Amino acid sequence: MQFDARELCSLDLNLYSCISPDIATERVVLTNKSVIHIADHHPDAYNEILGELKDTIVSPDYIIKDDRHPDTGLIVKELPTIGTNKRHSFIVLKVCTNTKNGELANSIISGWKISEKRLHSYLRNKHILYKND
Repeated sequence: MQFDARELCSLDLNLYSCISPDIATERVVLTNKSVIHIADHHPDAYNEILGELKDTIVSPDYIIKDDRHPDTGLIVKELPTIGTNKRHSFIVLKVCTNTKNGELANSIISGWKISEKRLHSYLRNKHILYKND
């Protein structure tokens, strides 16, 4: 089944080489399948996450290794908040390393919001590939 995709932004290959040194393209796409997944599985985050996708990818606070999926990173950026409860966008990004498939693009797989407490748990228990100082 083919899903329509729209180009979201360009990937900074120097920054994202921490996920894989063999990234085949700068293109980042968002497929209709991923939009539907976010709407179905993370409806409370849908509007905010879709609005912040590009900024999260272009200017991440953290890139965390996805231990379950090769060539995939967990991209984190603090969301604009009112009050003291910090929240963060949490994006799953699959980088394209296969130059043989003809459809060269890095792809947003999913996205949701996480709390400051959840972020600190990830930072303690996962492998941090990049931190914006």
